[in-house]
Amino acid sequence: QVQLVESGGGLVQTGDSLRLSCALSGGIFNIYAMGWFRQAPGKEREFVAAITRVYGNTYYADSVKGRFTISRDNAKNTVYLQMGNLKPEDTAVYYCAATRTSGINTAPGSYDYWGQGTQVTVSS
Repeated sequence: QVQLVESGGGLVQTGDSLRLSCALSGGIFNIYAMGWFRQAPGKEREFVAAITRVYGNTYYADSVKGRFTISRDNAKNTVYLQMGNLKPEDTAVYYCAATRTSGINTAPGSYDYWGQGTQVTVSS
C-alpha cells in the first residue's frame, strides 16, 4: 500500500522561506507523477505544483509561480516543495499526492494517493 508522509510545515513570517518534503513508501516512486495541493479554511483544495515522473517537467499555479519550486529525488523516494517569499495568503494545509497518470496533472481527482497534510502558517 502506497503511503505519503509530508513534513516541513510550520509558522513563518511574511517573506520567509520553507521547504516541504513528502516521502513515498510502499511503491516504486519513479512510476508516479507527483503534485502539491493546498487547502485553506473554508476553501476548496487547490493545485499548487506538479512534476512529471521521468523527466521532471514542472508546472505551477499562477499564484505561486516564481516563488515556489517543486523537485523530486527518485533515489530518496521524495518530492519537495521549496517555498519562498511566503505571503499570508499561502497559509493552508499542504498535501502531496501521487498519480500513475503520466504528464502534468492539476486536478485533485487525477491523483491516486494523498498524504495527511502539513500546516503552513504565514504571519503578517
